[in-house]
Amino acid sequence: QVQLVESGGGLVQPGGSLRLTCAASESALKYYCIGWFRQAPGKEREGVSCVKPSDGRQYYSDSVKGRFTISRDNAGKTIYLQMNSLKPEDTALYHCATFTYWGGSRWSNFVTWGQGTQVNVSS
Repeated sequence: QVQLVESGGGLVQPGGSLRLTCAASESALKYYCIGWFRQAPGKEREGVSCVKPSDGRQYYSDSVKGRFTISRDNAGKTIYLQMNSLKPEDTALYHCATFTYWGGSRWSNFVTWGQGTQVNVSS
């Protein structure tokens, strides 16, 4: 059974930074990639970023490219999302997830996810 536990959310001012952490179980490594999606109130879920366990290839949605960086530890079971230059529109509940397919913010397929960690960007 896949287990994913997120941490690191909080309140930050526009332009600030946060780092999210995801602790993943061994079974998560069998998926195409492990990463993050987010959901803001009244909006649909959107893929943010993921990293392939097999080769470390990284994927980003257009809205976060150049601002967010995904990384992993050597075992591949701790996934980090460094978020810089945060904007109010980044406010959402961020979930760590396993993906069977990366298709950008709208078309990615995520199959299991954790409870989420809240990110609020506001002055």
